[in-house]
Amino acid sequence: MAHGKSSYVCLPCRASYNQFYDQGRQRICPRCAQPLIHAGSAFAAPRRRDVAAWRTLSVLLHAGVGFHKSCCGGPGYRPRTLREVRERMTYARRSGTPFARALVLSDVPWRRP
Repeated sequence: MAHGKSSYVCLPCRASYNQFYDQGRQRICPRCAQPLIHAGSAFAAPRRRDVAAWRTLSVLLHAGVGFHKSCCGGPGYRPRTLREVRERMTYARRSGTPFARALVLSDVPWRRP
C-alpha cells in the first residue's frame, strides 16, 4: 500500500529522491542501479559535495536511524558531524546503550576527557 512521499537515498551517488513510500517495494538508484535506502519523510539531503555530512548520514542510516516525522513535527535530534557521531559511539560503548539509541541523544550524558 502506498503512503505519502518519502526520501530515498543512494549513498555511493550522494543523491536523494522523493518518492511515494511503499514498504514492500525496493527502490533502485537511477544513476548506479544500486538499492536505495529509505531515509524518511522528514529527511533533508546535504549538498552532494559535503562528503563529511554524507559520511555522517551513512553511519545513521546503516545504524537504522531514520528521519521520520514524529507527533510534534520533525524527526528529533540527529548528529550532523562525524565528531558528534564519535562522541555518541564512545558513550554507547562505555555505557552499554544500543548504538542507534545513543546516536539520537541530543546531549551525551558524559564526554571523553
